[in-house]
Amino acid sequence: MARPIWTGSINFGLVSIPVEMMMAVHEKTVHFHMLSKDGSCRLRRKLVCPDTGKEYDFNQTARGIEIGPEDYVLVDQREIDRLKPEKGRSLEIVQFISPAEIDPVFFDRVYYLKPAKEAKKPYKLLSAAMSESGKSALARFVMRERQYTAMIRTSGDVLVLHTLHYADEIDKIDKEITCDLDRIKVSPGEMRMAKELIKSMTRALHIEEFKDEFREQLQALVDAKAHGKPVASAPEPQRPVARTINLMDALKKSLAAGSVRHRAPTNGHAAHNGHRRRRSA
Repeated sequence: MARPIWTGSINFGLVSIPVEMMMAVHEKTVHFHMLSKDGSCRLRRKLVCPDTGKEYDFNQTARGIEIGPEDYVLVDQREIDRLKPEKGRSLEIVQFISPAEIDPVFFDRVYYLKPAKEAKKPYKLLSAAMSESGKSALARFVMRERQYTAMIRTSGDVLVLHTLHYADEIDKIDKEITCDLDRIKVSPGEMRMAKELIKSMTRALHIEEFKDEFREQLQALVDAKAHGKPVASAPEPQRPVARTINLMDALKKSLAAGSVRHRAPTNGHAAHNGHRRRRSA
């Protein structure tokens, strides 16, 4: 069983619910190391002054913030320690909100909150009350010497915590992106066809269908090399298909392609000629 990365209590009002915070996401990637050309030696990086070439050990270093070209303010570790937030075990709910009030651009990392054995009833009460009221909680807590703002939502009976970026960390939408968009006119016909195309491409989500194909192929390459198996040469990348410039023409072609791709036999039975229809790939 995975170990909790934080333990404490959800506090709201006079209610305190002991919980453990568990990782909800484990990102997968293929990690490479820097080696010598023949692969016999793993290489290391050094701390070197680019002007003198002198090498420094880590305990000979200091922390500094650049305030101008080659101009730094040194900050002592003791000064940093005095400013660090006080370590705590409290996940303090500040207020309840509608989930739609937080733009997804604010979401950072996600964790599951697991109730302690003696706290299952208040945990269930909180999750059920939030679920029925359609509300999420906005909370603050300290973890690993950093203060976080987080949104807590429900997923079934489970409480899920999303750490949030702070407002001053989010870049505003550049005016170049929205430039002239308010003056662009869309005809009723274009809007109707675009909505028809969206409708034709709408289906139930099966998120497990989406794979990181590059990572899987790269892992297969590594596994083959590790076991001395022959490695097939990668196919040449396909050139991108030329796109239709005319908007209405593009919408019509997209709808036509979608209708062929998603066409199914009437009432789920075989076609009139006695043979089963095949869906095109």
